[in-house]
Amino acid sequence: MVLAFFRLCYTSACIMENSSKRWQIAPVLTPEAEKSLSGFPQPLRQILFNRGYSTKDSALNFLAATPPPNSEPSNLLGMEAAVARLYSAIVKKENIVFYGDYDADGVTATALMVQVLSALDSRVEGYIPNRFDEGYGLNIEALDNLYEQGVDLIVTVDCGVRSIEEADHAKDLGLDLIITDHHHPGEELPRVVAVINPKQLGDNYPDKNLAGVGLAYKLAVALLDHLRRKEYTRADLIDETDLLDLVALGTVADLAPLIDENRSLVRAGLNAIRQPRRQGLQALIGVCGLVPRRVKASDIGFVLGPRLNAAGRLDSALAAFELLTTQSINDAGRLAQQLDNQNRERQKITREIQARAEQIALADDPDTLLLFAVDPEFNPGIVGLAASRLNERYYRPAIVAHQGEKYTRGSCRSIPEFHITKALDQCEELMEHHGGHAAAAGFTVRNENLSELVSRLRAIASEQLSDIDLRPVLHADLEIQLSDLVPEILEQLEILQPTGYGNPQGIFVSRELKVDDYRLVGKDGTHLKLTVSDGWITYDAIAFGQGYWHTDMPIFADLMYTFEKNEFNGKENLQLKVKDIKPSNSDD
Repeated sequence: MVLAFFRLCYTSACIMENSSKRWQIAPVLTPEAEKSLSGFPQPLRQILFNRGYSTKDSALNFLAATPPPNSEPSNLLGMEAAVARLYSAIVKKENIVFYGDYDADGVTATALMVQVLSALDSRVEGYIPNRFDEGYGLNIEALDNLYEQGVDLIVTVDCGVRSIEEADHAKDLGLDLIITDHHHPGEELPRVVAVINPKQLGDNYPDKNLAGVGLAYKLAVALLDHLRRKEYTRADLIDETDLLDLVALGTVADLAPLIDENRSLVRAGLNAIRQPRRQGLQALIGVCGLVPRRVKASDIGFVLGPRLNAAGRLDSALAAFELLTTQSINDAGRLAQQLDNQNRERQKITREIQARAEQIALADDPDTLLLFAVDPEFNPGIVGLAASRLNERYYRPAIVAHQGEKYTRGSCRSIPEFHITKALDQCEELMEHHGGHAAAAGFTVRNENLSELVSRLRAIASEQLSDIDLRPVLHADLEIQLSDLVPEILEQLEILQPTGYGNPQGIFVSRELKVDDYRLVGKDGTHLKLTVSDGWITYDAIAFGQGYWHTDMPIFADLMYTFEKNEFNGKENLQLKVKDIKPSNSDD
């Protein structure tokens, strides 16, 4: 019954979305940019201009993934105090704990710092809270337990910037605390040894978009530099480039924009991943069926990252942490297989929660501007994924939550027109905890305050969104004739890597293509395989998640797509990866 409802909603919603999506093709580059970028071939010239690089020098820096000026770790506010306290703890042989988060960003950041401190022969442990027992971020019970175990210094990675009460509790215990976190701070900062967060007031660091693991890497580099100046010989045994595979994994998996410094870090990290030396990463790549030398950012986002996240969504994230830190081939193979199995289970549960959440969210008002679904049966580790699916399908802010005996914990996903964390900030007094980014956030609220919270959020959404045309906009770089889509363009597109969130692949539009053939593919027939032609050349195309066109395919269609090389069963061919389809001569 639920599956049938899901399929019906899937088809109708996708048709609704397809007919309402707006296509926006970037303006042609200016004469000045045309002249300055004349050394680059088309369509690369247009794509560079679209990404904001209109001069030769800026384009060359972008393509070379040059880090922005003034990106030395010492320019981060709080770094000097953090390094000094860590150095003291190392020299005095104090007990240090790196306290992370249970997602891929937090796990990779924790693994990175533990790797560095272990190589320095420090007394160090990693701690990742259990999502189901402890919830997100610092918690008082964990602080008490760590204090009783003799811990002297706790360093958070990817959490803690809004943990005011917990920081005060640590201070009362006599526990020193350093916060490193990339989430948006509240009006008040924790009272700790140091806060490292480029988003805090007064921090002039040029890049505000580093992931949690990126900040951990900056802390590690600054610490090693300090130790070398102090002639601490063990620091010379550590090569910082050996950490970049973890930086790439966490940055891409956390959807940090792949521009500026993230672009530089991820490109270097991908080079490390393509020649993997970490046992766990080798095993995970093998389990996923990837070829190491061909791994791209998209493989992290859609293949490796979800498996690292699966552990913390269904159970404890410690399995992912152990995978990234083990030196045992046998343990690496076992843990990689465990994460792969958990990811399959996660996919199944996501589909089930998504169907139920859709029923609940649309039951009272199908036109609501903020989708909300809560159920005691929802898995707390999956609600964020379900919220993402609703957000993508209906182009509305979406909240999916698990309700326990006393508290409801929700995950939010939003659209560019609605900053979800700022909306939560306006309801701060109703919640126990909350935090996140513009597009994603989480909160914990007492059950008795839930109704008021949802009512307030819906009112804020109505105020901000009611006069806005809420149809998703798909952006393309340029129109191109299919016959002009020559293989050499792939070489041009390759130097845009790493591509992903914030730096998309080159996206093209071709008009009035004759659809020569089409068929449903995939286990459940939700994908579409096409053959299209402009009368001169014919290309294969794949449209994932757009199988609904099978019953209503036009004879002539406009396609928006990326151009790629498809490798299957040892054979290679060029194909179009379709983002959207419109009948020819329809409005964009």
